[in-house]
Amino acid sequence: MTPIAAVSVAAARGDLPRGCAAPKFLREPAVATGAVALALAELAGDKLPSAPDRIVPLGLAARLIMAGFASGALAPRGRFWQGAALGGVTAVLASYPGWSARVTAMEDHGQTPTGLIEDAIVLAGAVAILAAIRPDNDKRQPIAG
Repeated sequence: MTPIAAVSVAAARGDLPRGCAAPKFLREPAVATGAVALALAELAGDKLPSAPDRIVPLGLAARLIMAGFASGALAPRGRFWQGAALGGVTAVLASYPGWSARVTAMEDHGQTPTGLIEDAIVLAGAVAILAAIRPDNDKRQPIAG
């Protein structure tokens, strides 16, 4: 849920480039609020011992869909599906080395600390991506409200 939350917050703030493929509903503050709430719940749930591995089929499907949608929204207008395919496939492929690294780190550091470090990396990545495409960074105009 973190990719959707990050993109919807940026859209609601007017921080996406004018020519991106983000659907208009992402600009709604209620959508951003709901996406953030779901992302926070996911981040908390990931620390529970009962949390499934990210490489189970349902987890991979969720990553494919959520990361794909977020990536598609950031793609240039008219190229949503290309962006969605690239982002979704990348998220699924990255799941395996990320899972392996976390399992290895959990042996020495436990589930919660490794999860918090992983969350920090994911959030930093989302912030960096959105900062790089922010309209005032590249002189493009934000999406008009």
